[in-house]
Amino acid sequence: MSTRIWQKSTYSGASSECVEVRSVDGLIELRESDDGDVILRTAPTAFAALLHTIKSGELDHHA
Repeated sequence: MSTRIWQKSTYSGASSECVEVRSVDGLIELRESDDGDVILRTAPTAFAALLHTIKSGELDHHA
């Protein structure tokens, strides 16, 4: 991923309540689509670890 354009999951459909992601200057940026002024920046390795944790179900007990 190497773009300044915000991307959202295709699972979000037409919903405006989703997390968007983009890559800027070697960092990953995340934001909520309905609150675009708040941006979380992280390293690609930390983002990959977060995605792995989510996909493995380790956080399902928080849902």
